[in-house]
Amino acid sequence: MLRRAAPTAAALSRRAVSTSPSPSPTAAATAAASSSAVNSIPLRSLKEHYLEVSKMAPPPKTSPPKPFTIVKGALDQASGPVLRREYGDAGEEISISVGRLANILPPDADSDSDGAGGDDGLSASISQLLLHVDISKPGTGKSLQFLCGLYPDAIGIHSVCLRSKDAELLEGNKASKADGEYRGRIFQELDEKIRDSLHLYIEARGINEKLFPFLQAWLYVKDHRNLIRWFKSVGTVISEPKP
Repeated sequence: MLRRAAPTAAALSRRAVSTSPSPSPTAAATAAASSSAVNSIPLRSLKEHYLEVSKMAPPPKTSPPKPFTIVKGALDQASGPVLRREYGDAGEEISISVGRLANILPPDADSDSDGAGGDDGLSASISQLLLHVDISKPGTGKSLQFLCGLYPDAIGIHSVCLRSKDAELLEGNKASKADGEYRGRIFQELDEKIRDSLHLYIEARGINEKLFPFLQAWLYVKDHRNLIRWFKSVGTVISEPKP
């Protein structure tokens, strides 16, 4: 009696491959269309908001109080000084960086804000600015650094410390203490006469509320540019063809 030979492993493998279902062109096209439809939703929303933001009128152009000058290219930098000037016979070098005070305050800390800037589209948080003031003398490796809150009609010092010139900007009390430097006492714990004298020290160098109109407008323009750039970048990533 004849016996049929058992199929070899290679034959079984070929048979499995030949009989396995392959995606039909219709199914692939349906999947591609579905993916395109899903992508079109955020793309359409991004385009609408991009057009809306691009039509927003910029604030009136203003210049910083003399003798401060604008740092070239500051608008295109992620961080860093916005204004610079020299002061006194010793040639003190003063630089100012700006951010939102809301970035270092608790979420409800400015709940009593008057909501300034409603008509021109500026949020209340841009009516409360954070200044990082760096004051140094030529030939020294240290600089006196102040963190200040700047408002339309006032300025207040949050902290002051002596740090290396290459220390990170806008770090404030969150700065790393790994270098072992003593940062000084909390500003509000200092004697009132010392606090008053430090306020006079920075105001004599032009660090006062007169800086507010320019820095508010500058920060608004920077935020506007960053938002426009973000819309473009996210839209590009979503719309790029997948390999």
